[in-house]
Amino acid sequence: MQHQIFFAAGNLLDLAKSTGEQFGFQTQLFVSQVISFAIVCFLLHRFAYKPILKVLEERRQKIAESLANAEKIKSELASAQTKAQEILTQAGAQGNKMIEEARASAAKVLEVESQKAIATANDIIAKARQASEAELVRMKAELRKEVGRLVVATSAKVTGNILTAEQQTRLAEDTNKQLAAN
Repeated sequence: MQHQIFFAAGNLLDLAKSTGEQFGFQTQLFVSQVISFAIVCFLLHRFAYKPILKVLEERRQKIAESLANAEKIKSELASAQTKAQEILTQAGAQGNKMIEEARASAAKVLEVESQKAIATANDIIAKARQASEAELVRMKAELRKEVGRLVVATSAKVTGNILTAEQQTRLAEDTNKQLAAN
């Protein structure tokens, strides 16, 4: 079996040789091209691929940092929105408190002003009653004088004499006493 492998390998080697000759294969040229290819690969790896890989790694790190910063900013934004909502809630509560205080203050002012208005109205009514009573007293006094004068004048006409001033005064006083008793 080994003989067959050597024979097959020998045939294979001969076949490769004949194919290489047909295509114009030259060993020296092939070796120089392999060396040139190795140098180009080394130079590309050293001066092109490594810097490109380095730039790509830096970019990947920047992207990762940007994503981390975006998450951080997103959480800060959520925190800021929460704080803003809390501030708005507090402001609303303070506004409602101020409105309630204003309403209570307005109710107190209304009560005080109502009491003042009631007191003023009572004062006006009391003054009107006093003025009315004073007017009534004055009118009664005038009425007494007039009734007294009429009684004196009527008495003078009925009796046919002229009364003296003393008699007129006494008659007016008696009439006033009788009118006051009624």
